[in-house]
Amino acid sequence: MAASVRCFLRSGKNAVSALGQRGFHKSAPASAQMMVRDALNQAMDEELERDERVFLLGEEVAQYDGAYKVSRGLWKKYGDKRVIDTPITEMGFTGIAVGAAMAGLRPICEFMTFNFSMQAIDQVINSAAKTCYMSAGRQSVPIVFRGPNGASAGVAAQHSQCFAAWYAHCPGLKVVSPWSAEDAKGLLKSAIRDDNPVVFLENELMYGVPFEMSEESQSKDFTIPIGKAKVERQGTHVTVVTHSRYVSHCLDAAAVLAKEGIECEVINLRTIRPLDVETIEASVMKTSHLVTVEGGWPQFGVGAEICAMVMEGPAFNFLDAPATRVTGVDIPMPYAKILEDNSLPQIKDIIASIKKTLNV
Repeated sequence: MAASVRCFLRSGKNAVSALGQRGFHKSAPASAQMMVRDALNQAMDEELERDERVFLLGEEVAQYDGAYKVSRGLWKKYGDKRVIDTPITEMGFTGIAVGAAMAGLRPICEFMTFNFSMQAIDQVINSAAKTCYMSAGRQSVPIVFRGPNGASAGVAAQHSQCFAAWYAHCPGLKVVSPWSAEDAKGLLKSAIRDDNPVVFLENELMYGVPFEMSEESQSKDFTIPIGKAKVERQGTHVTVVTHSRYVSHCLDAAAVLAKEGIECEVINLRTIRPLDVETIEASVMKTSHLVTVEGGWPQFGVGAEICAMVMEGPAFNFLDAPATRVTGVDIPMPYAKILEDNSLPQIKDIIASIKKTLNV
C-alpha cells in the first residue's frame, strides 16, 4: 500500500490529470436497508415536522420511546405537546384523539396492540367512522389508529387476533396493512395526510425485519396511495393474494414452487379497505387460479370477501378451478408454541393449497 502511494506521489501532475480525466462513478446510490419500526418512526417524524397539527398519543409512546420503540426519539425532539403519554384507558384517550381530529388536529392514536382497541371500538366506529356521513360531509375526522395487529408469539388467545376483517367491515374507515419498510413509511404518511379515519394495522413480528429502501422511498415527499395493491412477484399459473406478514410466507412458497415449474403471482394488498379489486381481477384473468392467504379466522374474513368479489365480477369466467383460502384455524389462539404454529398458516400450508388448486 505504501509503495503504491509513493508511486502515485512521484508521478505528480500526470497522475492527478489522469484521475481527473477518469471522473467519478455516477451511478444511482445503493438502496439503504431499514427495519419496519424505523420506517414507521421516520414517517411519523417527517409528518410531525411537516404539519404542526399532527401529534402522537398512546401508552408509553413518549418517555419510554414506545413499547416496541417505534416512537424512539420523538418525545425528545417534539416535546410533551406533540408526543403524549396516556393512562391505560383506551376508550378515554381514543375519545380525546377523535375529538381533537374533529377540532382540526391530526392525531396518531397508538394502541399497544389492536386487541386493546376493543376497549375503544365505540369511539373508532361510532365516533370516527360515521361522523363524516352523519354530518353530510361537513365534519371530517382525520385520524390514524395504529399499532401491532394479528398474532405475535406466545401471547395466547386474548392478544393474537387479526382485526383486518373487523374494521374493513365498517363503512367510513380506511384500513391499511403494510408488509415491507417501504409500505410502512409510504402508507403511514398517506394515512396521516388523509382526511378520513384510517386504521393502520402493523405486525409486531415484522418490526425488526430489514428491507431494502429505494432512493425514492428515502425522500420526505414519498407516499404510497391508499387503495392500491402491489404485485410483488409476477407469475402465470396462480394468483396468490395476501397482506402483512404473510406476504413473506407467500414469496417463500412461490420460490419453492418455482423449482417445480409453478409460477405464482403474489399480490401484496397493502390496503384492505378500499380493496384493489382491479389488480386482483387482472391477475386472475391471467392465471385462471386464485388462492388467498391471511392470518385471521376463516369465517367472514378478508379472503372470503376477495373470493366473493371475484365470483361476482368478470374474473369469475376465467377461473379454471374453485378459489381456495389459507387462514388461521377457527379457534382462540393456544398458548403452547406447537399449537400456536399449527393455528397459523405456514409455508407448507400455502404450498399444499396452491397444488390443490392447480390439481398437481
